[in-house]
Amino acid sequence: MILVTTPTGQIGREVVARLLDAPEGPAPVRVIVRDPAALAPEVRERVEAVQGSHADPAVLKEACQGADRVFWLVPPNPAAASVDGHFRAFTEPLCEVIGAQGPQRVVAVSTLGRGIAANAGLISAGLAMDEAITATGVHYRALCPPSLMENELRQLASIRDAGVFVTPLVPDRVLRLCATRDIGAAAARLLLDDSWRGQEDVPLVSPDDLTPEGMAGVLSEVLGRPVRVEFTTTAQLAERWNRLGATESWVRAFSDMVDAQNTQGLYGAAQPSTPDTAPTTFRRWCEEVFRPAALQG
Repeated sequence: MILVTTPTGQIGREVVARLLDAPEGPAPVRVIVRDPAALAPEVRERVEAVQGSHADPAVLKEACQGADRVFWLVPPNPAAASVDGHFRAFTEPLCEVIGAQGPQRVVAVSTLGRGIAANAGLISAGLAMDEAITATGVHYRALCPPSLMENELRQLASIRDAGVFVTPLVPDRVLRLCATRDIGAAAARLLLDDSWRGQEDVPLVSPDDLTPEGMAGVLSEVLGRPVRVEFTTTAQLAERWNRLGATESWVRAFSDMVDAQNTQGLYGAAQPSTPDTAPTTFRRWCEEVFRPAALQG
């Protein structure tokens, strides 16, 4: 049995789809979901659903009964009183279940930056999650993408209507990317393979070598209209998060993450591409995901 968390999220739903459509036949899948009605009907009828949050020890214990493989993702929560506490609230119950019930393999979404990141906010919190899980001794694969291409969907209206792509990152410095479809594919591949052992990182970096300015150029070509980069400061971003109701801890963690990306090169040119595990280019993603979304708007 394979347990999947966040099955309705951008990455989790990719994982579920690939497990159910595996060439060798559908895998037995159980999901933890707050609202089973949020599952697509074709998914709901093919999986076991445990209702609740995977931060709830009782829910997680029930869901892990008989599960030997787990897909793990800690969902972001801008309303969390403490970002570190938010990650611990999910990870500590998992570590307890691993010790008591023994899922043999865990595949989790982490991030690039191990051994480099210092005081990097959300990135540091994700890496601390890895450390806690590996300490249990479970066979573990940390999927390590850089910046997600899907982040640009948050700016769909601005890019489509005003031709403006806003970023707090240095506009002329390479920013490594990854599409969520490639994360989902890598996770499913590992979850369907019962031969791997030990604990390793799995970098997931697209073939691109683009700066934010280069990304704007690709968007311009795909959309058929000019798109320019507009730089914003972390202070301006913090003001925006505050207006949206984010907690002080979230705002600080997000700002620290951006500052670390700009000063420590966590997602920069020094990180090699991994086209075998992350084949989707930014242009292809724009053509297949961003442009259709823009046309629907």
